[in-house]
Amino acid sequence: MSTASEFFIMARGEQMPTIEILVPCYNEEAVLEKFYERVSKVLDGINGCEFRYIFVNDGSTDGTLELMRELRRRDERVHYVGLSRNFGKEAAMIAGLDHVEGDAVIIMDADLQDPPELVPEMIDWWRRGYKDVSAKRRSRDGESWFKKWSSHTYYKLLQRMTDFPIQIDVGDFRLLDRQCVEALKMMREAQRYTKGMFSWIGFEKKELLFDRSARAAGRTKWNYWKLFNLALEGITSFTMIPLRFASFLGCILSTAAMLYMIFVVIKTLLYGDEVQGYPSLISVILFIGGVQLLFLGIIGEYLGRIFNESKRRPLYLISELDGKTVIKQCVIRNS
Repeated sequence: MSTASEFFIMARGEQMPTIEILVPCYNEEAVLEKFYERVSKVLDGINGCEFRYIFVNDGSTDGTLELMRELRRRDERVHYVGLSRNFGKEAAMIAGLDHVEGDAVIIMDADLQDPPELVPEMIDWWRRGYKDVSAKRRSRDGESWFKKWSSHTYYKLLQRMTDFPIQIDVGDFRLLDRQCVEALKMMREAQRYTKGMFSWIGFEKKELLFDRSARAAGRTKWNYWKLFNLALEGITSFTMIPLRFASFLGCILSTAAMLYMIFVVIKTLLYGDEVQGYPSLISVILFIGGVQLLFLGIIGEYLGRIFNESKRRPLYLISELDGKTVIKQCVIRNS
């Protein structure tokens, strides 16, 4: 054991710290075994820590759950949570975080786009006192130019719209101290944008650059429509700017309409009433009508969030936990 590891253990007590690997999975049968072998190889070379896996089966329709059961039989460090249906990655992550018992957790995707070889460096920075050690994408193989550009632009826009710093080009691949985990577990909103939550909770952060590889196997579950919805979740979850912009633009249009009305009245008094300007009048009416519908849509997005939160349904339901059927759900929404 290295000197740094010994000092870290002394600071936390005699017992070695436990780090858990949280892996949300949806139809990852093609890559899950390869993921486990590659990660285990990396973890076996790390001294001074104990490791534990938490796989979350997010309602997979292939053999992902059976693979988790097999890994559980082979390795006592492996634990898994089987959700009753597909609740989405955001819900799967909070389901895993609710079952974290160790000193820290590392969130990883099963597709091996998150290189396990970065884990030792993450742990090293955690030992130095950082609470949130994240991996920042330097390059992204296997993705189109438009997807890379739109993702970077979106994070830049979100950073300008929020009143707290948003991490750019940083995904879910990160190490979180138990303090961060407990903070995230307090946030029980139904429509979740975890990437924003990571930034919102604060704590000491460290970013590590890495080159994101293409998927090792299988197909991505994220199409442009799902990415657009996720981006909309981020904007409506952490900023009121769209509503304020609607109010601001509404004031401008109202002022412009008032000035135009005064102009029409004065023109009529001076030159008489002539039936002219019909195309321009229709254009103005259609433009203002379109803006009104846009604003109603923005208000509807926020109103829909209030409606979903008011139902206070659980974020997820568990059907199986480490091979045991779950009858009574113990995870509920905060009052």
